[in-house]
Amino acid sequence: MEEKTYRIKRIEGEYAYLELLDAAEDELFIAMALLPTGVDIGDLLKFSNFEFTIL
Repeated sequence: MEEKTYRIKRIEGEYAYLELLDAAEDELFIAMALLPTGVDIGDLLKFSNFEFTIL
């Protein structure tokens, strides 16, 4: 699977909106429970092997 880099654009309750850095308007809506503990708006995340890690 291809590795992708996202930035947390906003957090609304239990969900986060992630912006794909390589694309102009791709946005991902995902539950906070699937993200690493302690993430916040503006953090960069790497998605690889079906797992998010903080950069």
